[in-house]
Amino acid sequence: MTIPPTEIPKSLLGDTPEAVLLPYQQQWIADESGFKIYTKSRRIGVTWADAAGAALLAAQAKGKNTFYLGYERDMARDYISTVGEWGRVYALACSEVEEVEEIFRDGDEDKSINVFRVHFDSGYRVEALSSTPRNLRGKQGDVVVDEAAFHDEFMEVLKAAKALRIWGGRVRCITTYDGIDNAYFDLEKDVLAGKLPYSRHFTTFYDAIAQGFFKRVCLMTGQTWSRELEAEFIEQTLAEFGDDADEELLCIPSKSGGKYFPSLLIEQAMGEAPVRLYACKDGFASKPEVDRVSATQDWLKEVVEPILEARLNPSLKSFYGMDFGRSGDLSVLLVVQVLPNLARQSVVGLELRNVPFEQQRQILFWVVERLPRFMAGAMDARGNGQYLAEVAMQRFGVTRIHQVALSRPWYAENFPRYKAGMEDQRLLLPASSDWKDDHRLVEVDKGIPLVPDRKTEGTDGKQRHGDSAIAGVLMWFASLHEGSEIEYASVGQPRLGYQLNDFVL
Repeated sequence: MTIPPTEIPKSLLGDTPEAVLLPYQQQWIADESGFKIYTKSRRIGVTWADAAGAALLAAQAKGKNTFYLGYERDMARDYISTVGEWGRVYALACSEVEEVEEIFRDGDEDKSINVFRVHFDSGYRVEALSSTPRNLRGKQGDVVVDEAAFHDEFMEVLKAAKALRIWGGRVRCITTYDGIDNAYFDLEKDVLAGKLPYSRHFTTFYDAIAQGFFKRVCLMTGQTWSRELEAEFIEQTLAEFGDDADEELLCIPSKSGGKYFPSLLIEQAMGEAPVRLYACKDGFASKPEVDRVSATQDWLKEVVEPILEARLNPSLKSFYGMDFGRSGDLSVLLVVQVLPNLARQSVVGLELRNVPFEQQRQILFWVVERLPRFMAGAMDARGNGQYLAEVAMQRFGVTRIHQVALSRPWYAENFPRYKAGMEDQRLLLPASSDWKDDHRLVEVDKGIPLVPDRKTEGTDGKQRHGDSAIAGVLMWFASLHEGSEIEYASVGQPRLGYQLNDFVL
């Protein structure tokens, strides 16, 4: 049985300074996922809050046992002591903390381990074990793996913990980072990529501060909170951690960097879809509106329409991603359809260089209105891109157009999913050396894949800035967050002999 938020004592929930649990702590306890992970700043009270949830769960008549695994003895003792304190604070009938010796058979030998334990009158208990995977054998209940990135046998611990899931147990992993060369970091990458159906929580030192962490510190230490005092606390804490602050407080794993997309992976993810460029000369924006509209319409009819007629399948769902640029960087519009095997098949990539705002709007609307079973689009809504994203939302609907404020957290969550699509052969991009170079520009910066400020030069000698890579990850995001279908406006007869399996990878 899990603890729904309605059954958590009101004194744990609330937004006053006296409320016991802060929002990120409340969210962790209230999350009923069978498997959840928490990457966090050090010393912000996540394990402390987890102990509160464990005590509440064990005290229920239809509760569960909880088994805690830290990587050292003192962690085990502290967790169980905290569970006992929660039991007393909330008048939950429980025993004093006890340390017992458990005997188990290992081959032909009898061995022992020390176990810290709290019993509740409900008949359930919370135990802290050593991190040896075999210690979970024969257990039934929830499992907490604390500082998971530091466990020498983390994957074996998880393997043992998953067996408890068969009978309704839950697995919770809590940790700070320990670089990128460990099993926990690999697990988190798979979760972010959508390969594992686990819930993920993430709280940096700054996130905790924003949610009232320092106010809680003041409450516990008898200080009077002020913005000035909070600023001093932040500065002092960061200074004390020094070079370790990025990893320990800001959740940026150390020893990270380098190109994000291998060349071979990009090439394997490229198919036959074409890329077409619409470039306007300087001064085009000052021409009369009728001339600008007419010239752009001619390009759409002569260049884009034949591609859509040949490559669009009326039976498949359509999506797009669009990165915005005006006078320096390109705007890139990537249109895809989702095949029966869930692969994203590119239809066309459109590059717009030095194209006025209104003509970008004209092109986008013209293309989207011709997409069969159009479900969703995602657009770069930073800076001047906000205009185009907003008018697209107004034209096609708020549930279909995602206006994305690109940021480090957004990249951290979505680039891994996009890359996983390539690795799983569920994506065919347009074949283009420029698009390959755009994707190769993406680098891992302090643990996060993103496009650096550095510019590159395209095959036309003009400036590029990873534009198609951003359009690609936006497209992938849109395809995972589809809205409702809109009516298909036909652009003509599909080519003769058209079959769904024409596009099977």
